[in-house]
Amino acid sequence: MVTIIICEKPDAMLHIAKALTEKNLKKKTSSFGVDYYEFEKGKNKFLAVPAVGHLFNLKQKGKGWGYPIFDVEWVPSYKAVKKSAFSEKYFKTLEEVAQKNKGADLISAADFDNEGSLIAWNIIRFMFNDKDAKRMKFSTLTKTDLQKSYEEIMPHLDWQNIESGEVRHYLDFFYGINSSRALTSAIKKASSRFSLLTTGRVQGPILSILAEREAEIKKFVPTPYWQIQAKLLIDKQEIIADYEKDKLWEKPEAEKVKRESDVSKAAVEDVVKKQYRQSPPTPFNVTSLQTEAYRFFGYSPQQTMQIAQRLYSSAYLSYPRTSSEKLPPSINYKGMLQSLVQIKRYAPLAKALLALSSLKPNEGKNTDAAHEAIHTTEEVPNLEKLRTQERNIYDLVARRILATFAGEALRESMQIKMKIGKHIFSTTGRRTLEKGWMQYYGPYAKAEEIILPDLKKGDSAKVSKVDMLSKETAPPPRYSQAAMIKELDKRNLGTRATRAGILQTLYDRHYVSDKSIKVTDLGMAVASTLKKYVPDLIDEKLTREFEKDLEKLHTGKVKKEKIFGEAKRALTKISAEFKEHEEKIGKDLGKAIVIEQEDRSTLGPCKVCGGNMKALFSIFTKKSFAGCSNYSKCKICGFTKKACKCKCPVCGGEKGKCKDVWKEKVWMPTCSVGFPLPGQASYQRLDKICDKCGTPMIRVLRQGKRPFNMCLDPQCETKKDWNKPGEKKKFSKKAKKSKDSKAPKYKNKS
Repeated sequence: MVTIIICEKPDAMLHIAKALTEKNLKKKTSSFGVDYYEFEKGKNKFLAVPAVGHLFNLKQKGKGWGYPIFDVEWVPSYKAVKKSAFSEKYFKTLEEVAQKNKGADLISAADFDNEGSLIAWNIIRFMFNDKDAKRMKFSTLTKTDLQKSYEEIMPHLDWQNIESGEVRHYLDFFYGINSSRALTSAIKKASSRFSLLTTGRVQGPILSILAEREAEIKKFVPTPYWQIQAKLLIDKQEIIADYEKDKLWEKPEAEKVKRESDVSKAAVEDVVKKQYRQSPPTPFNVTSLQTEAYRFFGYSPQQTMQIAQRLYSSAYLSYPRTSSEKLPPSINYKGMLQSLVQIKRYAPLAKALLALSSLKPNEGKNTDAAHEAIHTTEEVPNLEKLRTQERNIYDLVARRILATFAGEALRESMQIKMKIGKHIFSTTGRRTLEKGWMQYYGPYAKAEEIILPDLKKGDSAKVSKVDMLSKETAPPPRYSQAAMIKELDKRNLGTRATRAGILQTLYDRHYVSDKSIKVTDLGMAVASTLKKYVPDLIDEKLTREFEKDLEKLHTGKVKKEKIFGEAKRALTKISAEFKEHEEKIGKDLGKAIVIEQEDRSTLGPCKVCGGNMKALFSIFTKKSFAGCSNYSKCKICGFTKKACKCKCPVCGGEKGKCKDVWKEKVWMPTCSVGFPLPGQASYQRLDKICDKCGTPMIRVLRQGKRPFNMCLDPQCETKKDWNKPGEKKKFSKKAKKSKDSKAPKYKNKS
């Protein structure tokens, strides 16, 4: 009898096959070019076969583009979604294996969560026509964990994960397709233009939260205030002391305090010292990892998840999409630390922990029924062979784990109150007395160290200067991506696995921009329009109720039929509101789309004629380029190409009368300046001009890569080293002035 192990991805398949095989591990290749493995364990033959994420997706039954729709079915992903075309060969490989091994035993070895369980279940029921299978449960792809997972294999599928995953997919699909069709239809009817706008069950409330903050910032009116600071000199050390009232709202009062404090000496009124202990950090869950990675490396939450997933797939980290802050003893603390001993930079720290009489991590409150907190594994990576991003994330997790097992840090605060003239000023210092866990967390233990002189009551200090600082109140700060992920976690919107992706979708749809999340005019228009006409679609409370129901579904407290019924009622109401206000919605959004597309395509001023350099796309070469907006204006008459009726000033447009063979009319663009742009990228203007070549500076963004800044001219001296050995190749130095810039047929990139 053959046993088929269904794996979520090819790299996971390789780890599973190597961990479970006892003899005769053979690589086989399907008729479609996909590798899988055959091996023996005991007297049984096994096949480990990979999926590549979801091989099935939901799609509307039948044709039509109306809304609302609820009649959907599961179909192969490569047929349902264009960007999933790559999955076809994996789908057909599994189909081929299923046909050759009818009646085989099946094991689901996908990630143990809603998504992984659903991936395997769809393959089992649609491709193998089976109703159940065994289930391996693991949190790492190490040999030890995988062997243990097989030895303790579950006799049945994890139906709670499967049902939760399936219902979530239905809900997200219903909300996504119906709301997006409604938006697109409204724009098309009101403005006769096609623009694909999207929103969704979680995307709408997230955009609404960001738009509310943006509105607060825009309407904020700053209030002036003043602060008084004294610069003191004690034993040649300068310290800053602040007036006891943090803000003075009246200028005369501030001037009076400054005047009365303008003396030569300050007297120490009081010195208060306090010692306190700081507990070690808790282990990472997905939210805290994303937050710290953003804080120290500037990685977006989506980027962090992609990096952590690669490390998990290489068996160096445990499963990253976990909400747990717990490290159970079953993960083998000593084994994990002994592995870190083998890495030079961690060896002294890990050895010091292993010398302790007992190992006990400082755990947090959050739990996860499926997985423990994120941790390093017994697999030892060669850090030098990892990519920089992977090395950074591994280092962050490794040091966090070490710090978790370490002792408390001892800190001391010292507050000195000084009397300057008639007024009290104070300054506070902090220092570390015992590093404890900070030594283990290394560069990530950011502790403020302000060492003050050892003073006592009655001592004096020289007043070198008293300043009156004029300031204004600041608007509430914009959310960073990491702060937004934390906020969504606090509000229980979305899931740990989906939040980063949804936030990235807002960027992809040009609803938001920048690292400190700024809502674009289009994003503000979508949020305000939905709030005005279809408030339920951005109702945070409604979305949170669905999340609670999905959690209850997982524990068996709610039936899926109830959730479907509520979703259909909500979407039917939302659709009716859309149709009632379709024309108004379309007009409001149509204006915002035109403005947004024009703004997004503009890169900066043309250095020749002062027009706007635009991001364009050549229909001839299928490449992007930057072209001047004045190209579309005739040099002779000033009209656009379609309106121009100019003829050659030499021959009058008659063939054969001049060396150039003119047709019926002459196209003489006002400006033909153009430059090639890097391919497979999007572009942001920086509103800066290169001081070397005079062309606009732009930021180039490519998916999965760090953005970089450049000017438009490929011949600029700032690019002279780009293609030298050892230099990162960003843009071809050999690229010459684009022929596309003179091509009469082009369309706006946006």
